[in-house]
Amino acid sequence: MNDFKKNHRASDIRVDLLLIANMISEGAKVLDVGSGDGMLLDYLRRKKQVIGRGIELSPEGVNQSIAKGLSVIQGNAEEEISHFPDDSFDYVILSQTLQAMDRPDIILNELLRVGKRAVVSFPNFGYWRVRLHLMLKGKMPVTKSLDYPWYSTPNIHFCTIRDFVDLCEELDIKIEKGMAVNSSGSKMGVDSLFFSNFLGTQGLYVITK
Repeated sequence: MNDFKKNHRASDIRVDLLLIANMISEGAKVLDVGSGDGMLLDYLRRKKQVIGRGIELSPEGVNQSIAKGLSVIQGNAEEEISHFPDDSFDYVILSQTLQAMDRPDIILNELLRVGKRAVVSFPNFGYWRVRLHLMLKGKMPVTKSLDYPWYSTPNIHFCTIRDFVDLCEELDIKIEKGMAVNSSGSKMGVDSLFFSNFLGTQGLYVITK
């Protein structure tokens, strides 16, 4: 068994969140935007001694986070993040939430206003199974990473890995690190943008100004 699997099995965190955690420096100041039940923040606090805060829309997620002893506020991320001063954090995390934002371009700039770096992950609508489903069935797919029917999905801006890279270039945002993630949440051994966009179910990027 490789070290990655050992570390994951020994932890109580999803594999994709472990990939994000591995990008965060020890003792960093972290803001998790769309922090859910606080799983990632709790792990970072225990394993990397970060000083963490979170923003979460759902009352259930906030209550679960507070029960873990985390500092999480309830509210709309696109509104609440504007209340934080410039350069308040070392890292701002936006995990599987970019596609649910009203204005992904604005939120990316806000992440990098309040944080020195941002870690962003999102489902990749360019994944080959999604393309094949659309081509053969002519219907919006429901997959592990896109797990709502079209009429009830919170995802309002589907994008591909290539779309994200192009947006970063348009906004003069520097990509420090990027990877494609497979359906189990593990890093894929592909480096080119073409293959990342075609084979990855998720994109995971570290960005900075």
